[in-house]
Amino acid sequence: MRARIFQPAKTAMQSGTAKAKGWVLEFAPATERGVDPLMGWTSSDDTQAQVRLRFDTREAAEAYANARGIEYEVTEPKARKPVIRPRGYGENFATDRKGVWTH
Repeated sequence: MRARIFQPAKTAMQSGTAKAKGWVLEFAPATERGVDPLMGWTSSDDTQAQVRLRFDTREAAEAYANARGIEYEVTEPKARKPVIRPRGYGENFATDRKGVWTH
């Protein structure tokens, strides 16, 4: 069994990073998905592909994998860009403005 340890990114439906703080251990699929001939649904016999274990720290996830003899690969998270705060209309007329305001 091969596993992947990563820190999930925030979803497009979130504005914050509430569920993207921890680390996830996810198993790689051992068999490919197949199409059911009767219904046409996609299915798989691999139940390990459904398992996602959540941990508070990367070290805890690695310790779990090492204790159970699971091969794993760690994917480092990408750094997030700083957010530029949009200015309001009233700030165009602020006295502490750095540039000259013109029409």
